[in-house]
Amino acid sequence: MSSDEVTDVIDPRPARRLDVPFQGFVVDMVSDEVDLGEAGGIVRREYVDHPGAVVVVALNDDGDVLLLRQYRHPVGAFLWEAPAGLLDLDGEDPHVAAARELAEEADMSAATWDVLLDLLPTPGGSNEAVRVYLARDLTPVPDDELHVREAEEADMVVVPVPLEEAAALALAGKLHNAATIAGVLAAAIGRASDWETLRPVDSPWEYRKN
Repeated sequence: MSSDEVTDVIDPRPARRLDVPFQGFVVDMVSDEVDLGEAGGIVRREYVDHPGAVVVVALNDDGDVLLLRQYRHPVGAFLWEAPAGLLDLDGEDPHVAAARELAEEADMSAATWDVLLDLLPTPGGSNEAVRVYLARDLTPVPDDELHVREAEEADMVVVPVPLEEAAALALAGKLHNAATIAGVLAAAIGRASDWETLRPVDSPWEYRKN
């Protein structure tokens, strides 16, 4: 097999839903019986059924990426992350969702949008699909349109970090959010290639669920 053939391909195996052991506000835990064919046989797989998410790598005119400090209870840590949010509205354009999250979490809007990359963060245990956008030509959201942040977002801190420094922080193990790390490194690679790696905001997204 040549490197030209190294491409992920959607090709689901026959499966039937056995159970939904847990139904949550955002995600469900499901159990499927999957037929892997003669070699693999019939197996049971439990995984998180997730609506998907969008992430925004926002670059200002100085080449800084906007990072947010937010508490994440499952890991008991304050993490520095790119603006992000769930695709929990059925049929919503993910680009629209990304623009909303940028405004709500970073108090910014962007005139230029592109797709950086698409991710499956934990495909062995979740069907979550994530699209990471690059947002440029930023302008502040007017004061009378600012979002009132609540819960973990109430004391969110927004800091501009030079893109090269953010990439170095990721490689040094000082950033841990997977989508943020992937987005920062993709942006660094993209800028080094004069943004030849970017895709249009309406690029196909086969793994998107909602």
